[in-house]
Amino acid sequence: MAAGLAITSEGGRYYNGKMTVFVVLSCIVAATGGLIFGYDIGISGGVTSMEPFLKKFFPEVYRKMKEDTKISNYCKFDSQLLAAFTSSLYISGLIASLFASTVTRAFGRKASILVGGTAFLAGSAIGGAALNIYMLIFGRVLLGVGIGFTNQSVPLYLSEMAPPKHRGAFTIGFQVCVAIGVLSANLLNYGTQKIKGGWGWRISLAMAAAPASILTIGGLFLPETPNSIIQRTNDYQKAEKMLQRVRGTADVQAELDDLIRAGSVSKNINHPFKKIIQRKYRPQLVMAILIPFFQQVTGVNIISFYAPVLFRTIKLSENTSLLMSALVTGGIGTVSAILPMILADKLGRKVLFLLGGIQMLVSQVMIGSIMAAQLGDHGGFSIGYAYLILVLICVYKAGFGFSWGPLGWLVPSEIFPLEIRSAGQSITVAVGLLFTSLVAQTFLAMLCHFKAGVFFFFGGWLTVMTTFVHFFLPETKNVPIELMDKVWREHWFWRKFFDDVGEENTPEVLSEKIRRDCYANSCLAMSLLPLRLLTYFASQILRLPRHVNCIIIKCASCVNPSSNASLIATFYICQPENMVRTRRWDSGVDPPMLKGAEHLVEALVDFANPFT
Repeated sequence: MAAGLAITSEGGRYYNGKMTVFVVLSCIVAATGGLIFGYDIGISGGVTSMEPFLKKFFPEVYRKMKEDTKISNYCKFDSQLLAAFTSSLYISGLIASLFASTVTRAFGRKASILVGGTAFLAGSAIGGAALNIYMLIFGRVLLGVGIGFTNQSVPLYLSEMAPPKHRGAFTIGFQVCVAIGVLSANLLNYGTQKIKGGWGWRISLAMAAAPASILTIGGLFLPETPNSIIQRTNDYQKAEKMLQRVRGTADVQAELDDLIRAGSVSKNINHPFKKIIQRKYRPQLVMAILIPFFQQVTGVNIISFYAPVLFRTIKLSENTSLLMSALVTGGIGTVSAILPMILADKLGRKVLFLLGGIQMLVSQVMIGSIMAAQLGDHGGFSIGYAYLILVLICVYKAGFGFSWGPLGWLVPSEIFPLEIRSAGQSITVAVGLLFTSLVAQTFLAMLCHFKAGVFFFFGGWLTVMTTFVHFFLPETKNVPIELMDKVWREHWFWRKFFDDVGEENTPEVLSEKIRRDCYANSCLAMSLLPLRLLTYFASQILRLPRHVNCIIIKCASCVNPSSNASLIATFYICQPENMVRTRRWDSGVDPPMLKGAEHLVEALVDFANPFT
């Protein structure tokens, strides 16, 4: 079955295509990369509350929990070694995600997915067979490598394969798989902790191989995205055939032209991490850092990682803690993650961000207030208050599930132009894993020292991030991924990072930019004179048509210190005094392909490089 659609792109053009079975199956297989991430989140919290596991690897924590009656309820699980068990995975994932950018760019999205799945398989085997703490943490490091690669490549794969109109639903499939992984892990923990002999935790850790196998085997059959084919090769015919197969129609020229245009720019970028810090990419870079940071300081990890620990802190039994963790962090997370698959492409990203932020803020404040008033350093809750907190945690988890959970992956994966896409996604993943590891390493200590105040701490961050989204995040729904630059140029704040927003690129406008920007720096203006003479004589040799009198190449990355504006390197061809027609080239469009001048334009671009 295939559902027809036509996506409006810039300039009134249309992207034709259908919702094909081929693209749906490909995205389902790729989205299972979320299973391994979610499974680990669920398993980490579950096994760290199992008494046999604590007794074998963390005896000091076990002793405090069982024997020390004077220690505060908030401090029983405060152990840097126990926190290191959780955070070691995310530190290794952070480092791996930076290497994953190079692999994804050079070898494709599929290669990164396979590397991630294989590393996770190895880590699950070592973790399940661990005999000591060193072997246990080494297995976690390998799991982190797997997560670093898959979290970097899978969202990119989904956003590039999906039709623009349904990109939100497809990419959110990653978060749905994360939630399913959490649910599966928690239900497994609930079953394995009942195994007599105290070795149930080994099954929990080793079963991570199940989702990793699905991803690795399925990844062998995944097609590469058309974007990646164009970025890595010059085989436009292969890219066109893949695009036709993905979209289910032969008429893909409009979309293919945009992909080729983006790919031509991408191939000229040898150091994307240097490129991304340029002023013109400042909006995307800010979002690549702040969105994953905000996602971690929502406080979700105090629910996901340590839900069983929290439930035991409020005096629920081990069995009840694991069951409640399964239902709350897994079940509600899975159900609520399905909601944005339907609404993200209809209501938009911002509406869900704002609604979820407000819902989580209210829940955090109420949980903190009840714990501050009712739970002291010793003793426990009444059963009524304990279950009230469970309800509020459910409300909180639902709010995260339809907002910052899926959208924290969706928005960064769709905002980067192709030339910096792999680097941008690596930064997003690295920042997310960095703060995931910091929260994982410090939360138990924060819980011990802040007590109920830790919930107000995260509530404060929820206020900040909700305000930030309202004012600074543009809406990206239904915008073709290769034309995303437009939403930043039209935003009230970010538009100032683009020097030509709202201006018509006429010869008069561009000539004024030359006078305003180039001549503000007399040294650069003088240095352009030899190039102008060189290109003049080159034009005579090539015998360009008379109507082509001027080519203006805009070096967008070249910044004038005196005017803080983009310098425009100007190359006059033929008669500069008879400038009838002006053409412009920047990092967003192909060099103007003028008759007989293709090689000359490419040479001029190379000459401009020393000034960038």
